[in-house]
Amino acid sequence: MIRALFLCTHNRRRSPTAEQVFAQRPGVDTDSAGLGHDADVLLTAEQIDWATVIFVMERKHRSKLSQQFRAHLNGKKVVCLDIPDDYGYLQDELVTLLERKVTPYL
Repeated sequence: MIRALFLCTHNRRRSPTAEQVFAQRPGVDTDSAGLGHDADVLLTAEQIDWATVIFVMERKHRSKLSQQFRAHLNGKKVVCLDIPDDYGYLQDELVTLLERKVTPYL
């Protein structure tokens, strides 16, 4: 079972979309959170511990993740998807981009 954690800044558009899209995949459990102080769901150490792979939307998210949760990242695979905050929740173009970039890791 792959446990995929998706991270963006606010947990309003990109990461919840990814969580929704990949929750339908057999053998994949999903969760999402944000790294910004005003995120709808703020990332916790427990979520990192739970995940087998962590997907961040931008390089700045990888940096912030490392700064805030370095002790919990030992051996964790962190993948940067390079998806800017230009899309709405479940927007078709975002779903297509996520499927193309995430699927090779699942």
